[in-house]
Amino acid sequence: MQISVESTGTLGRRLTVAVPADRVEQAFAKRLQRLSRQVKVPGFRPGKTPMKVIEARYGEQVLHEVTGELIETTFREAIGQQGLNPVAGPVIERKSFARGEEFAYTAEFEVFPEIPKPNLIGETVERPTCSITPEDIERSLQSLRRQRTVWEPVQREAKDGDRLLIDFKGAIEGEAFEGGEATGYQLVLGTGGSMVDGFEAGLAGAKAGESRTLNLEFSKQHPKPELAGKPVVFEVVVQEVAESRLPEVNEDFVRQLGVDDGKIETLSERVRSNLEREMKQRLRALVRTRVLEALVAANKFDLPQGLLKAEMDYVRRLHHALRGQQAPSAPETAEESAAYERTARNRLMRGLILAEVIRVNAIKPSPERVRARVTELSEEYQSPEEFVRACYANRKRMDELEAAVVDEQAIAHLLDTAEVTEKPITFQELVQLVSATG
Repeated sequence: MQISVESTGTLGRRLTVAVPADRVEQAFAKRLQRLSRQVKVPGFRPGKTPMKVIEARYGEQVLHEVTGELIETTFREAIGQQGLNPVAGPVIERKSFARGEEFAYTAEFEVFPEIPKPNLIGETVERPTCSITPEDIERSLQSLRRQRTVWEPVQREAKDGDRLLIDFKGAIEGEAFEGGEATGYQLVLGTGGSMVDGFEAGLAGAKAGESRTLNLEFSKQHPKPELAGKPVVFEVVVQEVAESRLPEVNEDFVRQLGVDDGKIETLSERVRSNLEREMKQRLRALVRTRVLEALVAANKFDLPQGLLKAEMDYVRRLHHALRGQQAPSAPETAEESAAYERTARNRLMRGLILAEVIRVNAIKPSPERVRARVTELSEEYQSPEEFVRACYANRKRMDELEAAVVDEQAIAHLLDTAEVTEKPITFQELVQLVSATG
């Protein structure tokens, strides 16, 4: 078998393979012989049909099948001999071919890039440290109180923080539009909700039973192009104005949160435990982000265009899904396309480098770490033991957990190769940092 390789770009390759005629003939004869035992030809007993008859009837079909199988097997042999690592399946072009001649084809594909530096030697990574304080626990308790806010109707004018129960109808140039009408809609003033700009401000000072007309304008960036930048008139009727009252943190409140003994101390300890678990998860996510950022900064290489396009498509679909769209509501702008490409490039570079780190260092999931991860996850359930048993009985779930552990081990290995500095931060700062990095 003759093999030649040429570059069609930084990562593009064109592989030409020539399969000797005798190998083609051997494969053809074997396939034809096997077929002769299976087919039924009128006038001949099964398995007794002369090979010339079989070849005359099925030769062209068999030859096509044989060359297809030869492409598959010889392509694997060729890339193995040449040390090539294709990103995806090749584009095959068969060359003209006749019986008794060698069979040749070309295969075009992209290869994975070489990662220049699958480590962080000489690089610095800042690792945050954090602890849960009494203030964090108190903040969480107050959040629990707000989640159980009681609303009490009042007869005074509405102000920020009040909840209004309203009916409204919107019209653009006198015509109603989809989504522009609601009855019994709850709106908390000052929260900057999903209403058009100026809607909440236009209801400040309103009383129960009052009607107001709001002349507003939709944002030019509104996701629905038929509404973007359009002036709109809302007729609003305020049914009720209610002010909030937070429940007292007492035994009844504690029991409502599932703490059977009703003790505030028990609730506080449970809150601390939950916050510490969340803190560990957020620290892990933030450190991972910083390690990958350092890896990307330390490496420069070209990306396979096929993978980049696929990643851009994924990022694009994810963006639309987060906006509740099955498809874009307007043609993609150059700015949007550039943003998708930046995100896709970053994601792809991180993935390729991390995969190389795992390969080079032969990182396998540690059973102890897997068990620790399962135990950590089980703490969020009422029956931890049952959760652990269910996990180990579910192979797909365990594959996911083992992949997460391998990722974690790779990050730990990279940290061992870097210069690590530690910086204490508060839990609130940690939450903000993780939110900012996505």
